[in-house]
Amino acid sequence: MNNIWEKKEIIIWTQIILNSYEKLLKKPLITRINIDEITQAKNLFNADFVVLSHNNNQDPLYNYGNQKALMLWEMSWEELIKTPSKNTTQPISREEREALLQEANLKGYITNYGGVRISSTGKKYYIKDIILWNLTDNEDKFCGQAATFSQWEELTVNN
Repeated sequence: MNNIWEKKEIIIWTQIILNSYEKLLKKPLITRINIDEITQAKNLFNADFVVLSHNNNQDPLYNYGNQKALMLWEMSWEELIKTPSKNTTQPISREEREALLQEANLKGYITNYGGVRISSTGKKYYIKDIILWNLTDNEDKFCGQAATFSQWEELTVNN
């Protein structure tokens, strides 16, 4: 078992991500009909869009990032899950980011926002059309937030 998506805790977390998205946005994030949970975990991990999540700590840490997220953030899985999610935003936009997270807490999700994010090597990206949603477990207990997007643009020094 060498694949991240094959781990039991990742399969369970993938279901939380997918179930929460579908419950709040009334549509599936990926095709799930007649597909077992391990295949759903594999498909989400290998999706052609970014999916990230963080836990519900006071200073949230990433606890999931699919292959596109790992590529964009230029991190290994091990690096990602030790990273506070606020560390991938520019310091000047952390206050705005916190306001967005609070809005998502109140409504359950937010759509169509964007912002600058920073990879582990310092590359800056403008990401847009982001959907951010609250994650709840099977007992409807809040356990973090997730985001997905498929559009980004690397910013150069002139941007």
